Amino acid sequence: MEKADYYDLLGVPRDADAATLKKAYRKLAMEFHPDRNPDDEAAEAHFKEVNEAYEVLRDDQKRAAYDRYGHAAFANGGAGPGAGGFRGGFDFASGFADIFDEMFGDFTGARRGNTATRGADLRYNMEISLEEAFRGSEPEIRLPTSVTCGACDGSGGEGGAQPVSCPSCHGAGRVRAQQGFFTIERTCPNCQGQGRVIDRPCGACRGSGRERKEKTLAIKIPPGVEDGNRIRVPAEGEAGLRGGPPGDLYIFLTVALHPLFRREGADLYCRVPLPMTVAALGGTIEVPTIEGGRAKVNIPPGAQTGHRLRLRDKGMSVLRSKNRGDMYIETQVETPVNLTKRQRELLKEFEQAGGGDSQHQPEHHGFFAKVREFWDDLTE
Repeated sequence: MEKADYYDLLGVPRDADAATLKKAYRKLAMEFHPDRNPDDEAAEAHFKEVNEAYEVLRDDQKRAAYDRYGHAAFANGGAGPGAGGFRGGFDFASGFADIFDEMFGDFTGARRGNTATRGADLRYNMEISLEEAFRGSEPEIRLPTSVTCGACDGSGGEGGAQPVSCPSCHGAGRVRAQQGFFTIERTCPNCQGQGRVIDRPCGACRGSGRERKEKTLAIKIPPGVEDGNRIRVPAEGEAGLRGGPPGDLYIFLTVALHPLFRREGADLYCRVPLPMTVAALGGTIEVPTIEGGRAKVNIPPGAQTGHRLRLRDKGMSVLRSKNRGDMYIETQVETPVNLTKRQRELLKEFEQAGGGDSQHQPEHHGFFAKVREFWDDLTE
């Protein structure tokens, strides 16, 4: 029976590029794979033909010979006339193994790797005060982690001995098993696909190249950090396996609540209780600032609860900037308690002198005027 044209088998034009060939092959290989078509001899035969076609056309030298001489280029395992030195017939078993590795190697782990593996990243949760967030700090932390083994200097081998080629896969990281006309490749169970093994493991770290240890680190926290910010400390994570690079350390910050200040971005808010007399007559008070100092604030006469006074540049530091936010004083008028007899008499005199008039308590009278209107509407 005359063999089908390789281009027709794959359903591609003769000038198809490598990407087009690969896409067409993947689709057909999945469609006619024996695992998907059990006991279907026709599908199995077509699957073999598709693999044979792709093995030839994916190789530039074989493809050039096929384009010039057709199937005769591979007759009897040799070259066609005038093939310019081209040698070698089609090896289906080894060809399919290479194709299988190309398609699925990344997922099965069959690709050859390196014994050195990067260490894991670490997370450390840290709580700081609002003052530390304002000025920055450099606290020390104690961190249990994996560090490079001192006995073998991270190699994993006794006395610093380096890994050797795996005797099972001879350094390939994979082994082949013949099943019928298929050659199936699997990750080498001896070296786990790395291609190299430690023949004399270090007694201290048992061949891992690292050991558990607690280390002390000074963490630099810049001024202006906020709750939830993350600080990356390069190369302070766990040590890598067998001399691999270390991971990173990530510090996750939580800013503790403050007894005096409330933070909103770079601005601070401070609620200050005012004596009734100061709120009514006005005056000057002193308030604390985040840097530990004091600031004088002028209270205007008739200040009400919730009145805000702004102090420029007295708020928090801004991250990676020389600027600062503002500080807002929120007044809270306090009603006096535990009055003496004389104090009660004075308040009564104030009330009798018209202290409760609307001109002195506009909000009070405005509210009850609305209440009366509301009741009047209900009775109509």
